[in-house]
Order: sequence, then C-alpha cells, then structure tokens
Amino acid sequence: MYSHLSGNISGADVDDALGGERPEAAAGGQNILVIGSDSREGLGDAYGKNLTTMQSDTLMLLHTGGDGKWASVVSFPRDSWVRIPSCTQGDGSTTEPHHFKINEAYAVGGSTGDKAKAAACTIKTVEANTHVRIDHFLIADFRGFTGMVNALGGVEVCPKEDIHDGKAHLDLKAGCQLVRDDKALGYVRARYSIGDGSDIGRIGRQQEFMKSLAARAKSKLYNPTALYGFLDSATKSLTTDPELAGIKPLYSLADSIKGIPADRISFLTVPNYPRERDIPTDKANVSWQQPAARDLFTAMNEDRETTPAALKAAVAELPAAAGTVRVTVLNGTGTRGKAQEVADALRALGFQIAATGNAPAHVDKTTLTYTPDQADQAKSLAGRLPGLTPAPAAPDAGAGITLAIGPDFPDLTG
Repeated sequence: MYSHLSGNISGADVDDALGGERPEAAAGGQNILVIGSDSREGLGDAYGKNLTTMQSDTLMLLHTGGDGKWASVVSFPRDSWVRIPSCTQGDGSTTEPHHFKINEAYAVGGSTGDKAKAAACTIKTVEANTHVRIDHFLIADFRGFTGMVNALGGVEVCPKEDIHDGKAHLDLKAGCQLVRDDKALGYVRARYSIGDGSDIGRIGRQQEFMKSLAARAKSKLYNPTALYGFLDSATKSLTTDPELAGIKPLYSLADSIKGIPADRISFLTVPNYPRERDIPTDKANVSWQQPAARDLFTAMNEDRETTPAALKAAVAELPAAAGTVRVTVLNGTGTRGKAQEVADALRALGFQIAATGNAPAHVDKTTLTYTPDQADQAKSLAGRLPGLTPAPAAPDAGAGITLAIGPDFPDLTG
C-alpha cells in the first residue's frame, strides 16, 4: 500500500527552467506554492469542454514559520494583473515578458502539455511579482478532488442562501449539509451566482472548504477504508518537485504542520482592489494594493507572522486612484530617454504625467517630493515604488508632485 501510494505521485524537475536570477531564500521556514490545475482528465465534458490549454484555477502560497508554531496560506486572485516573465515552453521556445492575469502563467508554460514547464512559469511569475523564493511546489488537479471528498463521505458546507449556478452545475439549498461528487466540485468553482460574483468571494469559499476538508479528514484518521481512499485519490492527483515526490517527504511536511493550533494557521488573500480604479477600461482584473501586498511578502521573507486582523488593518484605507495622480518626471541619471521610459511605465499603471524633462543636476538618489495638497497622491505613487519615501517639497517649489530619477530607481517592469 505504501509503495502504491508513493508511486501515485508524479515528480517534475523545474530547476533548469527557472534560471539563476531568483530571490534569496526566506530567513526561516519554507514556502510551498500550491497550484490547483484545471485538468479535466477523467471528467468528460461536464466542465470546461472547450479548454484548449492547461489552466490554473487556484494559486496559493503556504509559508510555514521557522519556529513551527504558525503558518500562513496566501491566496492569489486569478484575475491579478501582473507581469508574466519570459518562460520556456515545452517545445523549447521562449515567450516575451508581458502583463496579464496571473493564472495565464500556467497556460503559457504548459502550452504543449508539459506540467514541469507550466509549474516553472508559474513559479517565475510569483517570484518576480512577490520577490519570495519558492522552495517547493504542489500541483493538484480535478481528477483527484471528488475522490478525496467521496472517500470521506462528503464535506460539510454551510451556504447562507440557495445557490443556483448553471456554469458550475450546482443547485444547493441554504444551510449546513454534506456535499460530494459534482456538488463538491461545483461548490468550490461557483462564482457568478454567489455573493458579488467575484473571484475574491470564491477564494473565501475555497478557503473555508479547505478547512472543512482538513477537519473531515482528521476525523477519519482511524477509518482505514476512508483514509486509504482519501490518500489514493489525493496522491493520484499530485505532481510535485522531486524533493516532495513521495509519501515520506509529504508526511514530513504534514508532520511539521499538524501541531500548529488552528488559530495560528492564517488564510489570507493578497490585498487588492479593482484595476478599474486606475484603468477605467479594465473592468475584469484586480491590482495588488501597495504597500500592503509588498509588506505581506516582506514579512514572509523575514519569517514574520501576519494575522488576518493585521492585514485587514493594513488595507483599511485604499490609496488614491492612479488617475488622480499627476507627476512630473525628471531624469537625473544622465541616461538619455530615462524620463520618458519611466513616464511610459507610470502611464501604463494609470498615473497621469504632467511633464518630463531633465533634472537641474545629477541625482545620486531618487526623490519624490510633493506640495501640501498632494500628500495622499504622493503616498499612492510611492506605494508602487519600492523603497521610496515621499517628502514635502521645498517652499519655493512649483505645485504638484515631482519624481527625480536617480540610478537607484526601482524596475517597474518586474
């Protein structure tokens, strides 16, 4: 039985596809990227019959605290508008860097059906946008989901209102109940007919389902039939990096988490807001709220715990919309065309450019100055520029916000 379960797990080596330019390892603990794959293998045409590429439906980053006393699970909204770096595809070709939804990275790398390349492109994308190094990854696809749920006799969900979702093939009455088969799958996929119809709302339901699934599995630990069925379905659906590809390393991972109290395992979502606030024509995607998102990932790198309450406080106040920020960009680097390059990058983020030009003199360090009536707007711009703190302008300075670019100016293309 042990050999069978261990043999179910597929290993995929991604090291060659990741390259050498990666973030430094975290100060403690480890980071595991969990990818929920939209593979429909074995499910017929009931879901996604028109899919032509590999898809990533759910993306989460698990950080286990170095002291073993806490853990964080951070969900990435699939509509996050991020930079997809250059990736190697299964046929050996490389793609051009571009901006798109974060879940496209899996499809880009896996365009030829290669899960290793799909995982590698997803890891590169997450690392480029979070600056968090991924230590391990797990891909779990749909073909094992219903088997896991059914082996446990179902999982309890408690919808507050009736659900009728044609796209998710789901009809549920309000109230607590056990779901299995297509109802379980439909519940975690339902989006448009529940709440505000957003992916953010679905993330919350998926996180609650995970908690319920874990509790149900724990209650069945002494039922050999249920436990074996659960593990058999789970391992058949898993693809991992070579270091995790086996029962023993996965057990070690589980063993490191099982002693953490439930209230010290935080389920979080990357702080975000509708991208429409910055780009009025984009009504489908979300932007990460800065500096809250960057602070969350910095805490992971520094092995510091972030609680849901702390994150909620950090995102209580939205930054001023990019379209309300007008900035003058001055080139103090001596590199020809730098002001225009930065202005174009800021404009793509939704900021308004008042003017571009050369600074009166060479600038050793980038500065962002503002007049008193522009403090909130300057703070919003600084949130997109890591390491830059806005400062009041000199009394004789002209009105508005001025960005003087030095050689330390952060790369806005990452």
